[in-house]
Amino acid sequence: MKNNEFYEQLKKYNQLHLLRYFNDINEEEKECLINQVNLIDFSILDNYSKKNIIAKKGNIEPINVVSIDEIEQNKEVYFNTGIDVLKRGKVGAILLAGGQGTRLGFDKPKGTLNVGITKELYLFEILINNLLEVVKITNRWIHLAIMTSFNNNKDTQDFFKQHNYFGYNKKYITFFIQEMAPAIDFNGKIFLEEKYKVALSPNGNGGWFTSLEKAGVLTQLKEDGVEWLNIFSVDNVMQKIADPYFVGATIIHNCVSGSKVVSKVSPEEKVGVLCLEDGKPSIIEYYEMTNEMLYDKDKNGNYKYNYGVILNYLFNIEAIEQNTFDNMPIHMVEKKIDYINDEEKIVKPEKPNGYKFETLVLDMIHMLDNCLAYEVIRNKEFAPIKNKEGVDSLLSARKIMSENGISL
Repeated sequence: MKNNEFYEQLKKYNQLHLLRYFNDINEEEKECLINQVNLIDFSILDNYSKKNIIAKKGNIEPINVVSIDEIEQNKEVYFNTGIDVLKRGKVGAILLAGGQGTRLGFDKPKGTLNVGITKELYLFEILINNLLEVVKITNRWIHLAIMTSFNNNKDTQDFFKQHNYFGYNKKYITFFIQEMAPAIDFNGKIFLEEKYKVALSPNGNGGWFTSLEKAGVLTQLKEDGVEWLNIFSVDNVMQKIADPYFVGATIIHNCVSGSKVVSKVSPEEKVGVLCLEDGKPSIIEYYEMTNEMLYDKDKNGNYKYNYGVILNYLFNIEAIEQNTFDNMPIHMVEKKIDYINDEEKIVKPEKPNGYKFETLVLDMIHMLDNCLAYEVIRNKEFAPIKNKEGVDSLLSARKIMSENGISL
């Protein structure tokens, strides 16, 4: 066994504890563990030794925003440009749907959540309905690639088949699995979730492009003529997908990427803010903002850093491919991680007990030359379902949906 590559990797990175049950498991389970270990990018563990190094932000400045008023003034030219590109099949959509609904009280893919009151109306269904609106206008099917995780891929695909893809042409829907990263304890040791299984977790929403590429889906999209990708998350029921106005505005302003933003409800709202960092687009998290940044106003009395991102982005494929994302920042996030202990018992911790590694789509924005900040009306396009109760909950989303005439 010492001659095996996986053994040498474990030894090199001080992870030989992953073999502590190796003599107790059968040959099939041994093969499973070996395959998992061989797939791990162990260089990610180098981030553990750097965990106390705080990355310094560059020079932060406000970014110019295409406001709601400006969009209204130019809506005809934005729409016509976007519709033309959509009709020619140049835009694809990427749904980030790797998460479970754990925080909402059920252990199924988040997109299978029923948001209806008097009828069944699922998160996935709402998003498909939103995309179908554009299909009807353009009379052309839009490629939709759905990023799942190892944990929810089968359930997600089965759910779509069970509901006949909610009326969407299944030839234009592709599923691909997000890459995974190992989870570690506070001492830098990789967890085992079972005797023969490493504890793995999705590598963050910034992993969508490399996952798309490695799954061969990117090649397929490009062969079909797709040049732009609209990236959006599963939990915002009101978002518009492949929005012709957004697509057209991004192209007309000669930008290689675009981000939908909303005006913050207050300076203290806990959202990432689109800005400029050393002259390039960037997103600064709410906890990174100083009091001066939070409350500073321009000459017109408006807050300078007032536009929060809603995880709805447009990317030009060629611009992405001209950049290397191999060196994207990797974030270590404290999480509760299930694992098997030395007594061979599964432990489900009640508080964070380790780290998961994530890449973030916001870091992709900063690696590109420019990004159009495109303001949308909050109660028309932003109703995320993240929490079981309170702010950004199912209840608050239902309220906004009802205000917009959606039958629940």
